[in-house]
Amino acid sequence: MFETTKPKLRAALYALRGGFLLRPLAIALTLGLCGTLFSELEERFPAVRAFVPKVLFPSQADPQVAQAILTVIATSTMTVVSIVFAILLMTLTLASTQFSPRILVSFVRDHVTQWTLGVFLGTFCYCIAALPAARSLPQPFAPVATVAGAMALAPICVGWLVYFIHHISNAISVNNIVDRIRRETELVIDELMPDARRPFHPPETVGQFPGPLAVTLTSRGSGYVRYIDIARLRRMAKAYGVCVRLERRVGHFIPEGVPIMRLSRGDRITDERALDLLSAVDIGPTRTMQQDVEFGIVQIVDIALRAMSPAINDPTTAISCVDQLACIVIRWIGRVPPRGFYYDPPHVLRVAVPWIDLAGLLDLAFAQIRHYAVADAAVSLRLMRALGDIASTTVDPAIREVLAARGRSLLAECESKLENGDMERLRRRLSLLEAGLAQEDAVAAP
Repeated sequence: MFETTKPKLRAALYALRGGFLLRPLAIALTLGLCGTLFSELEERFPAVRAFVPKVLFPSQADPQVAQAILTVIATSTMTVVSIVFAILLMTLTLASTQFSPRILVSFVRDHVTQWTLGVFLGTFCYCIAALPAARSLPQPFAPVATVAGAMALAPICVGWLVYFIHHISNAISVNNIVDRIRRETELVIDELMPDARRPFHPPETVGQFPGPLAVTLTSRGSGYVRYIDIARLRRMAKAYGVCVRLERRVGHFIPEGVPIMRLSRGDRITDERALDLLSAVDIGPTRTMQQDVEFGIVQIVDIALRAMSPAINDPTTAISCVDQLACIVIRWIGRVPPRGFYYDPPHVLRVAVPWIDLAGLLDLAFAQIRHYAVADAAVSLRLMRALGDIASTTVDPAIREVLAARGRSLLAECESKLENGDMERLRRRLSLLEAGLAQEDAVAAP
């Protein structure tokens, strides 16, 4: 039972960590609990109020003053947070329209935004939790030290608000958006491909299953493949005495009823075991950055394509996207590709998992941009230089040839679109690419 619910729990925790629920709620509950405990301790140990300067709280015996302070701080905090986040949502709506609706994921996962909401809600909860302690009956009591804590939280909220506005004003800059997506994608690569690639790293040997994969398991729902628990899938396949090949890789959409796995020895698979195997693959309505390197690339490509559209016509943004895409590809080719074949025991191929290869990654990153940039000299030149930068980081002749082939395709597509001077610069950069050099040509270029 636990094995079946484990992937769902992982998906729920990933969604909670990246939303406006878990971290803000934890901060709010913590500060609210502090307000209750501090007021209770102060009532039991009145001596603590002696540490509060009388300048801050001259009338330490008047509960109405304490009630007024707590009420003002609580109401003003909620007023500010409602206005600020209303403006934030409007800003994010404009940013998603300008760049790509998929960038909202990174904004929602931003820790500064989550902490801002948590600090303001926590200050409100602190004041509300401490407010009942300030009473006139049956005996007057003013929680002076607790109110001093609320007064300390108020300037903290003001300072945090100033920092938050500064942070958001920088975060909505397109360069910062693309840079953040690139860093998140590189973290996924580091987790998925932790080992550095050695020079002339041999490709993984294609494994052969011991028997035919005649049985299919179909998807029980429609959505994107977001995460594959490979270790658990291999463990179950060995326990059930079957071999498994996944039909869709992470990031692909699969409709309900379409085969997602092929198995051997279908006579050993009961309905319960089939559900266990399917539960190792997390499927949801949106793509995530758990194992999906392609999703990070798609977000940057979306921004580049919008920048090159006739309605926006912003080649500088497209060039920034090309630069960041080159960084992602360099990180990818510098690592050993993820394993596609898993054996258990060593001589029995147990699980086969598809992953994107270098050619597919390059096409995903540059093919659409190349298609729309053939008439734009600046973007085409930067594409050629990006391919040269990637080639200069590897000594593998196979990888260099794949990159050179993309460079020659770019040159051929631009042949009838660009002027002779721009074509000459493209040819010089192609010669540098074929030589595996990252040097700039003699003419200053984008």
